[in-house]
Amino acid sequence: MDQKDAQLVADAPPLANSNAAVAVPANAALPVPTPQRPAKKRLRWPLMLLLALGIGAAGGGGYVWWQRLHPPLPPGFSVSNGRVEADEIDIATKYAGRVAELRADIGDLVEAGQIVARMDSRELQQSLAKAEAQAEQAQHVVDQARASLVQLQTQKTLAEQEMERTRSLLQNGWTTKEIADQRQQALDAATAGLAGSQARIAEAERALEAVRHDVALYTVQIADNSLIAPKAGRIQYRLANVGEVLGAGGKVFTMLDIGYVYMDVFLPTEEVGKIKVGTDARIVLDAYPDRPIPAKVSFVASQAQFTPKTVETRSERDKLMFRIRVRVDPDRLAAHADAVRSGLPGVAYVRWNSDIAWPARLQAAP
Repeated sequence: MDQKDAQLVADAPPLANSNAAVAVPANAALPVPTPQRPAKKRLRWPLMLLLALGIGAAGGGGYVWWQRLHPPLPPGFSVSNGRVEADEIDIATKYAGRVAELRADIGDLVEAGQIVARMDSRELQQSLAKAEAQAEQAQHVVDQARASLVQLQTQKTLAEQEMERTRSLLQNGWTTKEIADQRQQALDAATAGLAGSQARIAEAERALEAVRHDVALYTVQIADNSLIAPKAGRIQYRLANVGEVLGAGGKVFTMLDIGYVYMDVFLPTEEVGKIKVGTDARIVLDAYPDRPIPAKVSFVASQAQFTPKTVETRSERDKLMFRIRVRVDPDRLAAHADAVRSGLPGVAYVRWNSDIAWPARLQAAP
């Protein structure tokens, strides 16, 4: 094939579905391969090894640091984690009415007996004023009846004396039977008048007592419209605003009882058997890790939790957990009321062997 024929073959289109190789001109330039970067496998493994060693060293150092801060406890202690909680108390209305005044807000510390809100009591004030006026009128009626009673008692005494003299005169024949009958009628009238006066006094006193009950009732209702904090604590929620109309039992505030702060924890069976109410304890909060809080065990559950009803095997018995309540010393709370926060996580330590002293890190802070 000469040069002309070779050029014709090169310019011809390729046949469809042809597996034959395409002819390449003799003078065509071949593609030059791009040089590849050398692999870094030899450097990757040492780096990974150094990284693993670094992580291991950091983990080991962290473990040593943790052990120094939290050395293991000696025998005689039980440990479990939980959250500090405080009882919530709803401050609610006793009667339906309109909120007239709020004297506290969210986050405020309130004392036991402190007025935190007032309900509108104008209608009750009017009813009280009316009842007091009725009581005053009833008292006046009683006073008049008692004065009349004194007068009637005097009249009866006089009639009795005259009757005695008339009888003596009648026996000696110095008076007539007609005069004696008149004296007896006067005595009977004085006796009847005295009895009627006593009945009127009793009725007036009952009316006075009923009105006084109304006065006392309205006074109590007005006092109940002043909502007070039943215990010392912190206002957690405000659930109503001034001007809102609430039904009986409507909630205005929710407060935390800072006098009853506790942590519920769960301990296994073998440890619960050594713990009783009054056992000494400590609570260490994550927020205050260097301030152990003195506490006492106030409750030990009599029934296990998180276990099946029928326990047959040893492995099942190992899952028995009992709820323990550790309560913070109330005297301690009185001095640190500002630090009470519900929901803070922490750890409870229970010392069921009183012969063992508390470790230095769990000594009660001042």
